[in-house]
Amino acid sequence: MNTQTIPPSPAPSGATAAPSGTTAASPADAGAAPRDLDDLAALDVATLEAVYRRGTVPSSLHALDGSPRCRMLAVRGLDHGAAGGAIRGLAAARFFPWAGKSFEARGDDAGTGINRVRLAGTRRWFPFETRVEASAIDGAPCILLDYDLAANPKPIRMIRDELREVAPGLFLGPAMLDTGKGDPRLVLFFACHVGN
Repeated sequence: MNTQTIPPSPAPSGATAAPSGTTAASPADAGAAPRDLDDLAALDVATLEAVYRRGTVPSSLHALDGSPRCRMLAVRGLDHGAAGGAIRGLAAARFFPWAGKSFEARGDDAGTGINRVRLAGTRRWFPFETRVEASAIDGAPCILLDYDLAANPKPIRMIRDELREVAPGLFLGPAMLDTGKGDPRLVLFFACHVGN
């Protein structure tokens, strides 16, 4: 498996308004420990990557069991300025189509999951398998969400999601596109909060 580091997106100098009215954090602010989805949503892509690199894998994938609250956080290249603010606001809205992920571990190091999508109610689409594997970001252990399953259409099978725990019950991860030609390409960051 290729575990080359994916470089973070360049951080433009302009700040982005976050949903809470704060500005998007710069990489220099990465030392602050996030506590919840709102804290993570205030960060830009480069800072989210720094937080992700410090995250860990829990001793058991049962730590993710259930249907945690999840949110898309920041899109690479669109995480500053008006576009970044609009994306953050949209991702936090109750009508945003992606409602999160549900997880069910089969043991400490493997399990399954599925996405919750809001279309004429909440539907469960695009299953994945979970396991601990080396990250495409930095080669350290992560929880891999593997969509390369026969039940998924080809574009979905190219998604590579990863997760690490960055605070108790708070899981952060990159969503990447893996076409099999070169390194997976970072698209955005998302997070799931278990128990809140």
